[in-house]
Amino acid sequence: MSEFANKRLVHRSAGWCSSEMALIDLSAALEMAVCSDVGRVRSLNEDSVLANSSVGLAVLADGMGGYNAGEIASSMATSVLGSELEHLFGLRPPSQIAASGQIWAREALTDMIARTNAAIYQAAQSQSQYTGMGTTLVAVQFYDDRLVVAHIGDSRLYCLRGEELTQLTRDHSLLQEQIDKGMITSEQARFSHNKNLVTRALGVEPTVETELNEYDVLPGDVYLLCSDGLNDMMEDDEIALTLSALSANLPLCATQLVQMANDNGGRDNVSVILVKIKQAFPAAHGPHDANGWWRRVQSWFG
Repeated sequence: MSEFANKRLVHRSAGWCSSEMALIDLSAALEMAVCSDVGRVRSLNEDSVLANSSVGLAVLADGMGGYNAGEIASSMATSVLGSELEHLFGLRPPSQIAASGQIWAREALTDMIARTNAAIYQAAQSQSQYTGMGTTLVAVQFYDDRLVVAHIGDSRLYCLRGEELTQLTRDHSLLQEQIDKGMITSEQARFSHNKNLVTRALGVEPTVETELNEYDVLPGDVYLLCSDGLNDMMEDDEIALTLSALSANLPLCATQLVQMANDNGGRDNVSVILVKIKQAFPAAHGPHDANGWWRRVQSWFG
């Protein structure tokens, strides 16, 4: 990634509701903590993060581009995507979109990420100093005891369940392609000079392919969203030990992870979002006009 700008922590809350729907509040079920730092080498921080436990939304973006363009791209990713999704996810819709059979959060993430990609791309096309800017993205939405994750680039999502740490995303990077083809091993990849060459990013093309996956969520789970400034500086077993030892104090755990990455060299910006599942959060199910609801949502956002 390129030069990085000042530390950016973004917190927002849903601020309105339709008369037809009630606001959802997951703050009793989810605890979130964030930490972002410029690192030991970079002069600017191009990472941007957003965490909102009340609507179960977390977004992390790691920008790229000349000058401060990476900061602009990552900021747009969290602000444009976050502002629309926080409004949308603050509502209590039907759990299923009947027309497609897909969970509603998956539909919403796909649509809003496409809009965000277009906004970043158009900004880059209209202003020469932003040409070629883009950003990685990992965004998670918790709903109905499940997690939907949208992923572009090499920022990651991990889950600690019990004592086992699992990487839930797979990097869209040259290194991962080389590993998949058997050209290099995972250990060799840690020492490669091509670490930050991503094969997919938000905002660099008119359209982008978003990888989406869904997972069941259990009380006690701890989820970690991070930029590559963390996992490039720490082994997975170090991350797992830190999460296991400190997750009872989530803000301290987030701060400690960033500190350890810096102590190990801090060659890049490092950002983390931690989410702890404190209790189950099943959605209220009942008779709904699912197709009508989704048409109304799409009309609200143009």
